[in-house]
Amino acid sequence: MKVSPKLQALIDKGLLDRLPVSFSSFCLDQMKDWELLFPAERSYHERLFGLLDRSSAESVEALFAPVREVERAMGVNEKTFPKGKFTLDQVDFLNRNPRYPEWRAAIAKVFAQVDPVLDADVARSGHARLVVVMAPSDLAADPSRMWLRIASRGQRVALDGEFAPGLLGSVVQDFAAGKHGGAYSSWIVEAGSALARVPAAGAVRYSYEGHAPYRKRLMKEVQAVVDAQVAPGPRQFSERLKQMKILASEGEAARDPLLAEFARAILLSGNGTLLINNTFVEWATVQGIRRARPSVMVVGFGIRNKVKPFSSLLIYADQDTSNPIPSQMDTLGTYVDLEVFYQYIWQECEKYAEYRNNTAYLFVGDGMDEILAIAPADFPLLNAKGPVKPSAVAQASKDWLGV
Repeated sequence: MKVSPKLQALIDKGLLDRLPVSFSSFCLDQMKDWELLFPAERSYHERLFGLLDRSSAESVEALFAPVREVERAMGVNEKTFPKGKFTLDQVDFLNRNPRYPEWRAAIAKVFAQVDPVLDADVARSGHARLVVVMAPSDLAADPSRMWLRIASRGQRVALDGEFAPGLLGSVVQDFAAGKHGGAYSSWIVEAGSALARVPAAGAVRYSYEGHAPYRKRLMKEVQAVVDAQVAPGPRQFSERLKQMKILASEGEAARDPLLAEFARAILLSGNGTLLINNTFVEWATVQGIRRARPSVMVVGFGIRNKVKPFSSLLIYADQDTSNPIPSQMDTLGTYVDLEVFYQYIWQECEKYAEYRNNTAYLFVGDGMDEILAIAPADFPLLNAKGPVKPSAVAQASKDWLGV
């Protein structure tokens, strides 16, 4: 298994041998595909084991005492839980054990004590971040009826003109080139192609429309596996799904193994991401935030079509080819969905120390003359007097980010 030199030194030092076998095996399993982890994920593992290494032996033993006690009660030993392995056999052993809820609770208690310490480290080295969530121009909703679930947490700002996606390009590009930029630090996720035309060198890009060739091939291949019954169980089916990687001709994500795997996982693990554009956007955004913790995230929703009735057990079938009923845009359904998705994205960010107290959230509508800003008190737009020009929104975002 390949990990960073820092982690390898701790492993060679015997740190994992001093931890409960179920905990250390689980962590090793999380790190086994090190090259497919984002920098933020790698950093978490390094900080976690660095903290355990520099803590006293007494405090580490006290931290894991409940886990060791549950392991003994569960019958964890070298036979049932070989050191350094966390296969599906070990997963089954845990899941089928009557004391599994106690084990889960003990593990959760460990992280409840460790994560606040790690979060404090992150907060001390934090920097300003920006999340922009765009509603599509076809939504045709009055701004007063937008963002109702989260409006009380922010401030509505009137615009002197209509907001357009192109205003965000220089913000993303300038940040990517700045001191806090770098690989995977800026993301653009969208349903259509409006943001694809925005110059933003260095940004990670995922588009439901742009990934159409890959999505349609996945639908056919998954359906073929199901019809041929070549995957008799969930384990075999999961292994077949892992082989369905994006091709170079199907998107720029194929150039980077990490981003290629992320694209595959998003389309095959998200419920409905193959079929519904906004579900793809929401899931890719939430998973990107959880795993990569980007400093700049620009999200563009679209208008989804009405879901057609279908009889397939799995929701991998292409509705346009499997159902002759013409596709219909669902503006009302989109509005209802997005009111929930806006809140989901904001809540997901706020789970993590990287975003708390230093992130400006801008909820905008393509063509709308009002936006919602949820941000710390010193965010420039919150002190604006009267309507501001859309270009001033972009400049305020740059000033906030320090670029």
